[in-house]
Amino acid sequence: MADQGPLGDDRLWTVAEVASHMRVSNMTVYRLIKAGEIPAIRVGKNYRIRGDALAGYLEASSTNPVSVNEARG
Repeated sequence: MADQGPLGDDRLWTVAEVASHMRVSNMTVYRLIKAGEIPAIRVGKNYRIRGDALAGYLEASSTNPVSVNEARG
């Protein structure tokens, strides 16, 4: 299967890869998984995160920047 999109929807990411991509600690990713904010698959004692699940989390967490003209009112 070929990767689809920048996060590779078909790809399974490790916790370390997700943490590196998001520039946070591994523990932060584990907390997001435990809180149910990022869906993950348990493989033995490890977690894997689907690329599309990561993309969905990042999209939902992003803020919409306000343009300078809108901020001035």
